[in-house]
Amino acid sequence: MKVKVLYFASLKERLLKGEDTVEVPEDVKTVEDLINYLSENDAALKAAFEEMPRLRFAVNQEMAKESTVLKDGDEVAFFPPVTGG
Repeated sequence: MKVKVLYFASLKERLLKGEDTVEVPEDVKTVEDLINYLSENDAALKAAFEEMPRLRFAVNQEMAKESTVLKDGDEVAFFPPVTGG
């Protein structure tokens, strides 16, 4: 399965990239699985995810939960909580 991964705000700045296209194994079925897979395969992502435990997610531009099931071709966005004023 292939998914497009987008990074926003301070996460994008930290990683020095805004997106990836990732081929994931069959056992990656949910957003949580994707986070674990990315963390296991990229030290910078692992550190970023650990330092930002309250990340928000969107799948195909709709807010999602860690349990959201992924399909081939989905777009998954990660962004830290943002406050405004």
